[in-house]
Amino acid sequence: MTKIPNILLIYTGGTIGMVKDYKTGALRSFNFDKLIKHIPEINHLKCTINTISFEEPIDSSNMNTEDWVVISEIIEDNYDKFDGFVVLHGSDTMSYTASTISFMFENLSKPIIFTGSQLPIGDLRTDAKENLITSIEIASAQENGNPIISEVCLYFEYKLYRANRTTKVNSEHFEAFTSPNFPPLGESGVHLKFNKQLIYKPTIIKPLKVRKRLDNNVAILKIFPGITKVVIESILSSKGLKGVILETFGSGNAPTEKWFIDLLKEAIKKGIQIVNVTQCVSGSVIMGHYETSIELEKIGVISGNDITTESALAKLMYLLGENIPKNKFKYFFETELRGEITIID
Repeated sequence: MTKIPNILLIYTGGTIGMVKDYKTGALRSFNFDKLIKHIPEINHLKCTINTISFEEPIDSSNMNTEDWVVISEIIEDNYDKFDGFVVLHGSDTMSYTASTISFMFENLSKPIIFTGSQLPIGDLRTDAKENLITSIEIASAQENGNPIISEVCLYFEYKLYRANRTTKVNSEHFEAFTSPNFPPLGESGVHLKFNKQLIYKPTIIKPLKVRKRLDNNVAILKIFPGITKVVIESILSSKGLKGVILETFGSGNAPTEKWFIDLLKEAIKKGIQIVNVTQCVSGSVIMGHYETSIELEKIGVISGNDITTESALAKLMYLLGENIPKNKFKYFFETELRGEITIID
């Protein structure tokens, strides 16, 4: 007899968990214990569902490292009781949270699916129902008694993505997310189809490890034409700074002025880890491809390859929290850990 999958639904906050009070027009959170009342279609899913909500649901703009630890601990505490997890989250910072959770969970062998919506669950044209129902269906999907998905994913508007490859690209369309450098792991239409050749599959099931030490002494520095020495100096001299995501032009290019290179060089000497990530929506950093990135390579700037800014930030916080020796940090950042970058042999 096939075991019915047991799914844990975790509501952190966000539009998907709101209903409109039609008398006042105001949005309010609804009780997820009464989920089936709002979405009776859930009765048709071949799984059992339990729910946990944050005591005080938060707007995703207020999400921080402490909240990421809370999410990880909810999953960790319930890991052996459930076959899959669906995390409901505001869309604005969902890629940041989902990317971070992907690094925090080592040896993951069950699905963790993030989803949300652009419109509240009670709206006439809401995308919340489809996103929620399909995410639960994905989390409970099994083959030969094993979960089809065993990694952290993000599902939104008919597409299933590897979470640490995603970025939010639209604030008002239902197709809010994209995965610029990696194809979708699955698509939902008349049938739910998985691109199984792309899905991570653990060859050996190892004990789960949850890495909860995140170091947020980091900054994102976006380079722009005309950026001044004062601006860069003020960021790089920030008290306690340990890591910087340097958003550069094109394939990793930046100004070649001596003062700029010297400031970066001095920061690296102090032990600050600097990661080069492209500002472009898609594509990769290729250090040394142009003269404008040769100097960055020479002074020890780390290549972000084709990683997203969200995933780079998550990986930086994770590796800094793990106290990786400074002389090995570059190696670990440029190594694929959770499918977040494309390694070309």
